Amino acid sequence: MKHQTSFGLSYEFFPPKSAEGATALANTATRLAETEPAFFSVTFGAGGSTREGTLETVKMLQNKIETPVVPHLSCIGSTRDEIVHFLKAYQNLGIDRIVALRGDLPVGSDQLGEFKFASELVQFIRETTGDHFYIEVAAYPEFHPQAATPTQDMLNLKRKIECGANSAMTQYFYNPDAYFYFIDQCAQFDIFVPIVPGIMPITQFARLARFSDLCGAEIPMWIRKRLAEYGDDHESVKSFGTEVVYNLCQKLIAGGAPGLHFYTLNQADASLQLVSQLFRTKKLAMSE
Repeated sequence: MKHQTSFGLSYEFFPPKSAEGATALANTATRLAETEPAFFSVTFGAGGSTREGTLETVKMLQNKIETPVVPHLSCIGSTRDEIVHFLKAYQNLGIDRIVALRGDLPVGSDQLGEFKFASELVQFIRETTGDHFYIEVAAYPEFHPQAATPTQDMLNLKRKIECGANSAMTQYFYNPDAYFYFIDQCAQFDIFVPIVPGIMPITQFARLARFSDLCGAEIPMWIRKRLAEYGDDHESVKSFGTEVVYNLCQKLIAGGAPGLHFYTLNQADASLQLVSQLFRTKKLAMSE
């Protein structure tokens, strides 16, 4: 079993829908690569709706940058043959790390495919490719919205680890206590793999609220009220959002988080600002 041994940054992208979007993403990746991240990840749409886009984006980024690129692979709505197709394609590209997820069905679809759970996908990847891939999975400090109980959610994570996952990245959150309590609970369930917190920079309130309502991530009331009050004052939203997320990251780093995984929404500015502030503060603290 592989283990992450040092603090690492990573950034998540989604496949662009146009040539202009691809050019913009290449520029974003080039700028973020200056922070020397461990990897960039590329999402896989609901029911695999962007599956070929994921593969093409991975190829594009590999041609533009030296930073390792890590594809997401979700199993809902996919057949075994389709999963094997992508695993072989990624092996041929020299990729040795993958994010394995259950995923969500596209709206209006009821075709579950041959896998129902991420643990089944992890097990299939191991059976098909052995130890070739370092496998990341998802974790939910504030619980998956479809989990019946917190214990069930923890057992789902444990099952993914037992099937061969090496580490996990979390859904984003804004309450550091949720993460630290989650880590303590993981130990109670004999889960000791690295669990990297997911970080969502705050740049727009309406979009953040919409995302959070869909995925079950909580925006604490004091943050929600402040953001709502700023309304269309985008500079105030960005300034307050940067302060909130910076303080969150500081607490996570101080508490021993093994890394930070930024949900970039294909934009560089917010993540770059946070990382530059965090590294500057970290260097100052180390020199004292």
